[in-house]
Amino acid sequence: MAVVGASLAGLSTARALRAQGFAGELVVIGDEVHRPYDRPPLSKGFLGADHASVDLSLEAEAEDLDARWHLGVCATALTPEPAGGATISLSDGTQETTDAVVVATGAAARCSVTGFDLPGVHRLRTLDDAIGLRADLHAAAADGRTVAIVGGGFIGSEVAATARELGCQVTLIVAEDVPLRLALGPYADAVAALHAEHGVTVRPFAQVEAIETGTTGLRVLIKDGEPVEAATVVLGIGAIPSVGWLAGSGLDCGPNGRAAIRCDESGATDLPGVYAVGDCAAWFDSPRGRHHQIEHWTSAKERGAVVAARILGAEKLPTCRAPYVWSDLYGHRLQLAGYRDLADHENTLEATLEVGSPAEKTFSAVYRRGGEPVAVLSLDQARHFNQIRRKLAVPVAAPVPAVAVPASAVVADVPTAAVPAAQGVPA
Repeated sequence: MAVVGASLAGLSTARALRAQGFAGELVVIGDEVHRPYDRPPLSKGFLGADHASVDLSLEAEAEDLDARWHLGVCATALTPEPAGGATISLSDGTQETTDAVVVATGAAARCSVTGFDLPGVHRLRTLDDAIGLRADLHAAAADGRTVAIVGGGFIGSEVAATARELGCQVTLIVAEDVPLRLALGPYADAVAALHAEHGVTVRPFAQVEAIETGTTGLRVLIKDGEPVEAATVVLGIGAIPSVGWLAGSGLDCGPNGRAAIRCDESGATDLPGVYAVGDCAAWFDSPRGRHHQIEHWTSAKERGAVVAARILGAEKLPTCRAPYVWSDLYGHRLQLAGYRDLADHENTLEATLEVGSPAEKTFSAVYRRGGEPVAVLSLDQARHFNQIRRKLAVPVAAPVPAVAVPASAVVADVPTAAVPAAQGVPA
């Protein structure tokens, strides 16, 4: 079996295959040279002053999946086999033919702005992205220079908070009136207040036309508005599924061939022996009656067990918790779990406040359907949040432990530490 993608979703699937009894040959393919690492800290603590204390490792020290690893090579094509499974072509000229393939290639940062490739313009998706951005943030902080962040989602808000804590001047350029409006609805006002308290300049209703070299660094051009001069620019304008290499494979990636791979409720695609999980996959969701892409850490971690069980023919498939996402901003924790679009409210971004309010910058709001909670959103209300989260009526999949088995065919020269200093992580 082969798992294409060596991040959380891919590693979780490989672990689950071993834990559920698969003893055959297992191949893991990853386009980065690094061993599997945790991505959420990349926009949080890993950028900050205490980055040396941030552990990104996803692997236990003694963990051994008895897998053959291809790291630092890209999958370039998938050719289905008549009996099921597929042949995977790799960028180093080699091929892997397997009985089953799990596609877990994730997503890439969207780069739709002219000038995205200029020096000093950053995206944030990988460890190497974070290392480069961190160096520029610390340099800007030392000089008191401005960091311009394009995009008012979670990544943009987290980078803005970290940059301010470092001492950078920060301008946050957003398409709505405040950051996170599209994600949080009326509750985004609390996040806007936190940014204002900490001195972030927000440019609302801004349409970025291009980024160019300025007199003292970079210049962000805004339609019908004053440009923003900055030493560093960060693009946080979303992500696109990494499915381009699947062109011609027969997998359903939407009308334009660039959408997430459509799967059934357990990750199986239209091709026999081919499955997908993580940010590159859109599983069918019965409550919604449509395919749904979930780009959250917990889903990537837990759905690997579902895919493994389906591949191995388990009589009963594991179930997963409702999607969960969190964000750390200026020492405050924002948490969201569940399916807000299943709520009874005509506007599914509205909910019933049960604790606090956005004006108080601490609250917990519950989204209900027929009186039962389907989602919960909280800021600094962990106790209430966890009480409601346990009632979201979705059984919890038990964590799948790794099984330590003797290594037999690990590619030579692959480092065993997840992100050692020798790989270029500044101390």
